[in-house]
Amino acid sequence: MSQIADSGLKVTRVWAFGNTNTGADQPVYFQFLDTTKKTITINNGTNGIARLDAAVAAAEKHGIQLVLPMLNNWDDLGGINTYCAYFGCTHENFWTHAEAQKAYRDYVTFIVNRYKDSPAIFSWQLCNEPRCQNCETSVITSWATELSSFIKSLDPKHRVSLGDEGWLCSDDTSLGYAYSCSEGIDFEANLKISTLDYGTVHMYPIGWGYTYPWGNQWIRDHAALALKYGKPIVLEEYGVESTTSNRTAVLQQWQQTIIDSDIAYDSFWQFGTNLPSGANPYDDYALFYGTQEYQDVVIDHAQDISKKAVSTAARRRASSRRLN
Repeated sequence: MSQIADSGLKVTRVWAFGNTNTGADQPVYFQFLDTTKKTITINNGTNGIARLDAAVAAAEKHGIQLVLPMLNNWDDLGGINTYCAYFGCTHENFWTHAEAQKAYRDYVTFIVNRYKDSPAIFSWQLCNEPRCQNCETSVITSWATELSSFIKSLDPKHRVSLGDEGWLCSDDTSLGYAYSCSEGIDFEANLKISTLDYGTVHMYPIGWGYTYPWGNQWIRDHAALALKYGKPIVLEEYGVESTTSNRTAVLQQWQQTIIDSDIAYDSFWQFGTNLPSGANPYDDYALFYGTQEYQDVVIDHAQDISKKAVSTAARRRASSRRLN
């Protein structure tokens, strides 16, 4: 956390999820949905919630604020399918399955009540990259509306975000996958939810069947919606694989588009550092602290974003004075 702070970064995402059905398939987990004993418990051991306590404490110490996603769409660290293994649901009906939703809300209640008085909380996040293939987009929109309202009832002081990838819905099939609504997400509809404080967008052009330059259009399309609805939008995940020879140039071009747009701020995927244990839990998108690449696309960009924030705040104050 000290390296993140030294980089000039103010906000970072930390997984607040980690669930298991066996207690043996993950070295660290927070929630145990035991399919044998049919019990649901919090792991209070040293390989449990104490790890998240330590992350929050470190953020407090170094003046960092945290976005805390409390559920994963994917199987990494448990995810939705862990709930479905316990309750007998499917990924598609998890969003409306009463028992699974109660169990998740119980976990949300535990996390929010545990940390809501911490100065390190930036946002409670409903799910990392929620998707519901073969679903009407209203399924997740309704789920997000109800759950974000529930979280606001527990903690009205902090922001709430969805954690989606920003999928758009268009009748123009030439725009391709990201605009097809095929993942059951309508970003624009979700942006209208009053109990979500800002919109979230992710961006991985190559994995989605596009080119790197297309990423600039993805940024601009969402920036236009931020302006249309008057709600902040954060590009909270984006990255280029380390095997890409011009990775720095690609990232810097996207970052310049962010600076020139109405995107509020951005968060790259993912922070990497050389751990004392020698472990390497990172994927090919990681940007490693201490490298020239990290200086160019993390530290330098953080300074530019800070300048943009100051400039934007000044314009808003000037506009407010004119209106008054």
